[in-house]
Amino acid sequence: MNSKLRDWARTIKRDVHAVYLAADDPRTPWYAKALALLVAGYALSPIDLIPDFIPLLGYLDDAIIVPLGILAVVKMIPPEVMAEHRAAAALAAERPVSKTAAVVIASVWGASVALAAWLGYRYFIG
Repeated sequence: MNSKLRDWARTIKRDVHAVYLAADDPRTPWYAKALALLVAGYALSPIDLIPDFIPLLGYLDDAIIVPLGILAVVKMIPPEVMAEHRAAAALAAERPVSKTAAVVIASVWGASVALAAWLGYRYFIG
C-alpha cells in the first residue's frame, strides 16, 4: 500500500512537470493551458474550498481536487505532446542533485543578508 502511494505521488509529480513543459508547447490547445493555469492557481492559492485548518478535510480537498485537475489537463493535451514532455520530465527527475551547489547558493544568500544587515546598521544606527 505504501509503495503504491509513493509511486502515485511520483507519477503526479512527473505529470505536473510535464504539464508545465507542455504549457509552453505551441501544439497544446489554449483551453488546456487555461485549465493548467487554474489548477496551478488553486494549488498555490491560500484560499481553498475547505480551509486547511479543518482537521483532515482541509487537506483532503487538495488531495482530491489538484490531482483530478491535473488528470483533466493531461487528458486535454494531445497524447504525443504529453508523451514527449513526460519523457523530458522523467529525465529531469533523474538528474543528480548537487548538494555542494546548494550550500554555495545558501552561503551567498546568507552573506548577502548579513551584508545588508551590517550596512543597514551602519547607515541607520551607527
